[in-house]
Amino acid sequence: MNWLEEETGAGRVLPPHTFILFGATGDLARRKLFPALYSLFLDKRMPEQFAVVGVARKSYTADSFRQELRAAIEEFARDTVKADTWEDFAAHFSYCPVDVRKAEEFVKLNQHVEEVEQQFGLPQQRVFYLAMAPEFFGEVALHLYDSKLSQVSGWRRLIIEKPFGRDLASAEVLNSQLREVFEEEEIYRIDHYLGKEMVQNIEVLRFANSIFEPVWNNRSIANVQITSSETVGVEDRASYYDKAGALRDMVQNHMLQMVMMVAMEPPSRLKTEAIRDEKVKVLRSLRRFTSEDISEHVVRGQYAAGFDMKGNAAPGYRDEHGVDPASNTETFIAARLSIDNFRWAGVPFYIRTGKRMGAKATEIVIQFKDMPRMYFNTHGELLPNLLVIHVFPEEGISIQLNAKRPGTDGTVVPVSMEFSQEPDNSPEAYERLLYDGIMGDSTFFTRWDEVSLAWKFVDPIANAFRAGTPPISSYASGTFGPKEADKLVEEDGFRWWPVTGQTVTLAEKPEQRPGHPVI
Repeated sequence: MNWLEEETGAGRVLPPHTFILFGATGDLARRKLFPALYSLFLDKRMPEQFAVVGVARKSYTADSFRQELRAAIEEFARDTVKADTWEDFAAHFSYCPVDVRKAEEFVKLNQHVEEVEQQFGLPQQRVFYLAMAPEFFGEVALHLYDSKLSQVSGWRRLIIEKPFGRDLASAEVLNSQLREVFEEEEIYRIDHYLGKEMVQNIEVLRFANSIFEPVWNNRSIANVQITSSETVGVEDRASYYDKAGALRDMVQNHMLQMVMMVAMEPPSRLKTEAIRDEKVKVLRSLRRFTSEDISEHVVRGQYAAGFDMKGNAAPGYRDEHGVDPASNTETFIAARLSIDNFRWAGVPFYIRTGKRMGAKATEIVIQFKDMPRMYFNTHGELLPNLLVIHVFPEEGISIQLNAKRPGTDGTVVPVSMEFSQEPDNSPEAYERLLYDGIMGDSTFFTRWDEVSLAWKFVDPIANAFRAGTPPISSYASGTFGPKEADKLVEEDGFRWWPVTGQTVTLAEKPEQRPGHPVI
């Protein structure tokens, strides 16, 4: 049961629909979408009447497509294939080869969809999912209209993946193309971070617990730290990543979404638009950087050769296959953000994200202000209280408090209270988002004004990067970014708190960093 169950009807069976999946032979479909659909089917969330039409350029038959479907689910699904229900599930899948650059092929697709709907007795309730290269989004939408695929007697929804544009100008062009065919309330822009259990749980944590709201402000909170670190390099995404970098790939969407979830005001009611309105207010209050500010508040880095988590040698970014040997694309970014409103004025929000780092983790740390040390300056170390939201891969919440060590004369030590989510009982992010999108609940999808305001914040930083400001710093693979990122928070009297799984080196031990102990 989730916190919006009463408002969204979570837990109900989805309505009859036709799910038309563009990019059905791609990596996203195999790793995430097919397993999500199968889990929804096993959980009895899928209706008896539904159909999935796979669309891609490859010349699959229905049988060969279903073989690929099963292979993907066997490899990536959290549920094992159930022999007694597999044939029933697979029978709902068909395939239509289409070159999306050719308008006439959409006429063929429309005919295929109509035949499938007749076969399963489906109303014209269609979900179009674009799991494909973003440069085709606008073109596909226009072809859907011209072929009459998007003209239905029931409802329709368009679900699209990030990135939504490359900057504000390209995002505006794309949005204009989509709006020629679909209304804003019919467009579902996915940010899979919003489907993660603990990101969605932030609202419950804040608004369902009376102990937090009185202290969720600048009178009690010293700083907020949001980390999303990856241990892998660019792998097979070099062609995309070398053009995007960490700023566009992570900050413009995932990182800013988490900032909004932490900083938003209580909505007037638990309704989709009221919640999204409060998120947008955060972006409107987010202080934008001038060209002079960026060197002071933003650090960018690129991983060099080092070691992976298993101790094996790892190449530097410029040595990766498909990367320009002279590339200045950032694989790491850290920034100090300011939210200029009554609640958060004066509280720095530190964000950092990068590839080939020392642990795989996404965590949000709320550091509360220090208590007076007048009683404890000779008995142990009085640490700040921390609220840590573990988003990924661990899911849970921990609170760090101070207490007397048993059997001592007032020695103060940190103690932790923890809640952990059982990972096996937690649906994947795409399961939640697919369910919400098909159901018509857009709460955890991004609205156009969110996208445009995010680009307005990011574009000046991207322009400065192209001009070489700030200079790109190097960090060894397997570490937590360049030293400039540490200085960013140390200037304010703080330090980065280690994330779960981070190895603490000798230089980071408490006795060598007085006043900034490691938990």
